[in-house]
Amino acid sequence: MASSASSVSRTSRSARLGLRATPEQEAVLRRAADISHKSLTDFILDSACHAAEQTLLDQRLFVVSGEQYQTLLDMLDQPAQENQGLQDLFSRTAPWEK
Repeated sequence: MASSASSVSRTSRSARLGLRATPEQEAVLRRAADISHKSLTDFILDSACHAAEQTLLDQRLFVVSGEQYQTLLDMLDQPAQENQGLQDLFSRTAPWEK
């Protein structure tokens, strides 16, 4: 997932998000934004989108349609195919076994 949310220009933003922070949290966020040479809004949005993307990528449960599930089952039922690249990989000694 590319970080497309952070590359959106300010002029194309139309959704408004509100949040409340303690003075200490605001100070930390402002300092980090300054160090990153970003506005407070850009820093918070970039950081929040990055965290959201990581959360989504870390999901262990995938919800798919019945058709997609059946397609997966059909693929799993197919006989294994020769894969020279995998054979080469598995024939090598693992680096930690050397």
